[in-house]
Amino acid sequence: MEINSNFSPSASVVKPAANTKISSDFDTFLKMLTAQIQNQDPTNPIDSADYAVQLATFSSVEQQTLTNQKLDALAGMMNVQGMAQLAPWVGQEARSAAPVFMNGSAVTLSPLPEIGADRAVLVVKDASGNTVAREDIPPLRQAFNWTGSDMTGAPLPNGIYALNLESYRDGVQLGISAVENYARIQEVQNGPAGPRLILEGGIAVSAVDITALRSAS
Repeated sequence: MEINSNFSPSASVVKPAANTKISSDFDTFLKMLTAQIQNQDPTNPIDSADYAVQLATFSSVEQQTLTNQKLDALAGMMNVQGMAQLAPWVGQEARSAAPVFMNGSAVTLSPLPEIGADRAVLVVKDASGNTVAREDIPPLRQAFNWTGSDMTGAPLPNGIYALNLESYRDGVQLGISAVENYARIQEVQNGPAGPRLILEGGIAVSAVDITALRSAS
């Protein structure tokens, strides 16, 4: 059973980088203020109002630094929650436009040829970007099982392949699109931009790029 998924987990939450510049300015400001007090002219001391302004600036920088630290901690907690929400996905098959891992088993593809196309050509490239196959497939928007073969019809070696679809009508190319495919989810990881899924073959894909889920066959 296939479940269309528009679920947007906390993968969209990006952890803010630590603001090392603010911390550096904070320490520099303190040293400069101390030096200013120590070296002021006793006969012409700095106006107390100027000190008040500087101390207010000092407090503002301190508060900003503490706020950033709290935001870092909060983002980390939200990413962990996102991983927990995605844990039930492990073992299921996810549909995305990620590359395909071929290991001798058929892969379910979900091509989207252009409307009105009378011919669709599946273009297969290896990890080096070389085209290893061009295969005519039905110009229909429906899933089908692809066994993977090269130009001679021999099975493709085990590996990772990128798939694109060329759409034609009366011999004129209408467009090129990525081909979505199903792959089993093996792991959920916490990446720099939030939770990500690890598919068969070690292929990593953001959780927000998953368009459907189904029970593993």
